[in-house]
Amino acid sequence: MTNLHLCKIVLSLILCTCTLLTSATGFAAPSLDHLTDLTGNASVVVTLKGRDNFTSEYRYDVSVRNHSSDLLIADSLVIVLDKITNLAGQDREGLTGESFLGRFDILGQDGETDDGKPFFRIPAGPAPDLGPLTDSLPVTVRLRNKDYVSVFTPFFKVLGQKRPPPEPKQTQAAAPFQPGTTPSTPSRNSVDKLIQLLIKKGVITEEEWRKSNQP
Repeated sequence: MTNLHLCKIVLSLILCTCTLLTSATGFAAPSLDHLTDLTGNASVVVTLKGRDNFTSEYRYDVSVRNHSSDLLIADSLVIVLDKITNLAGQDREGLTGESFLGRFDILGQDGETDDGKPFFRIPAGPAPDLGPLTDSLPVTVRLRNKDYVSVFTPFFKVLGQKRPPPEPKQTQAAAPFQPGTTPSTPSRNSVDKLIQLLIKKGVITEEEWRKSNQP
């Protein structure tokens, strides 16, 4: 078997493995590095839509509400399941310190953050931006409670991008006229030169010019 043939076999195995991993996980983990935390300017609206007591699965509709005066780019919005708390408001097991997130199966997520928290992309909707004091379309979040905890609360944070303000149009405006200003008068030197030219051409005489300047 030649080295070239062996390389082709290894490459095929790698491609097949990548395909199987993508199929098994259902997504390829995209990067969220280009997004900023919008939690201070936007909040989530969480609505419980259904519950399956047999599987202990809870289905929520989660949308984003823009509380700022900025436009948020609609197709950039992402919600991250930041934590899950119990009835006492704790998000970790008291004895082991284990996060309650690990006790839940998160279904239908679009990926995970660098620290392993699931995220979901918000549907873009008909408008390119999410305006002030408006809500986005909801995304469905399904949580399966493996330990059958009776009461729990999911908390989300919002990531996304603000729409940059439009650049001002650069126009070359004429110098504005200021009321109360008068055109500058010619200097004495320029007037004398003009008179000498008129005398030289015979338009006026020196006597006429002298008389016209007498008070």
